[in-house]
Amino acid sequence: MGNEPAREWLKSLSKKDRQLIGEDIKAAQIGWPLGMPMIKKMEPGLWEIRTNLGNRIARVFLTKSTDRLVILHGFIKKTQKTPLAELEIARNRLKTAKKGN
Repeated sequence: MGNEPAREWLKSLSKKDRQLIGEDIKAAQIGWPLGMPMIKKMEPGLWEIRTNLGNRIARVFLTKSTDRLVILHGFIKKTQKTPLAELEIARNRLKTAKKGN
C-alpha cells in the first residue's frame, strides 16, 4: 500500500459500503465527540468508528488532531474481539501521525 492505506482500503470496498462508512465518518466530524454505539475510545488518542454494513461490521480507527479527524486504519471485523494485529496497525500509524504534527 502507498502513503494513504486507509483511503486505499476504503476505495477497495463497494460503493454502498463506502457510503455507509463515509456517513459515519461525517457524523463523527460534525458531532465530535460522540460516544457509543457509534464511537468507542480504544485508548488515549485512538478511537474506533463502528459501521454496520448489513451482514458485516466495519471498523475505522482514527485520531483527533487540532482541527480534524485523521483516519488511521480500517478493516472488516470478523471476530467478537478486535484483532490485536489490526489494533497494532492503528497504533503504529498513530505514532507516525503524531510525529508529523
